[in-house]
Amino acid sequence: MGCFLTNSSLGRKLVMSISGCFLVLFITFHMSMNVAAIFSVDAYNWICAMLGANWYAVAATGVLAAGVVVHFVCAFILTWQNRKARGKVRYAVTVKEKGVDWTSKNMLLLGVIVILGLALHLSHFWAKMMLQELMGNHFVTLADGSVVSPTNGAAIIQYTFSQWYNVVLYLIWFAALWLHLNHGVWSMFQTAGMANDTWLPRLKCISKLVSTVIFLGFSVVVVWFYVEHLLATCPCFAQLFDFCK
Repeated sequence: MGCFLTNSSLGRKLVMSISGCFLVLFITFHMSMNVAAIFSVDAYNWICAMLGANWYAVAATGVLAAGVVVHFVCAFILTWQNRKARGKVRYAVTVKEKGVDWTSKNMLLLGVIVILGLALHLSHFWAKMMLQELMGNHFVTLADGSVVSPTNGAAIIQYTFSQWYNVVLYLIWFAALWLHLNHGVWSMFQTAGMANDTWLPRLKCISKLVSTVIFLGFSVVVVWFYVEHLLATCPCFAQLFDFCK
């Protein structure tokens, strides 16, 4: 069984599907947690403190990291094998393949963007929260000089998304994630043999719905806190907002 999962293309695709399903569930949970920050700063901080550096959160982070590594290692191997199998034929293709969209042909590129966005996210949040707790630090200094507790996720999220360039980078990351999930969610069911002619169109519709909800959930938090920052620091923007109301 182990050889099948690691030494065959079908096995690697199955591993990608299983790890991908796990990652989608985590992303959905993470998005829901972030949305809570819009409605209640105290609730969001409570969630951050509940997770923090507690053993179950650390264990879950380790499992998540392993899932990300497994998922993308399999993706790189499969892409390399497909390119190697096609050889020079791929350069001769000039006509768009029927039924094959841009997303499905560029999943690796989208995956690389997602990984880069993840690295940015870890530097902004994990490095200032869980890592600081694991190191025994009770306070962390943000780039603006303010000192906050590692469990004060609301303060960290407010500062991070008060910077316009972070807003742009995160929205690009979420867009790449949206496209990646658009194809990835239904593809993992297809790999598991759960997509026939009847269910495949339905799964594609569900895939678009899931990826769009995740995209909107993450994006609204970023935009919300940036607008909140503008209202607090830019009198002209605040007056325009009041006028529009």
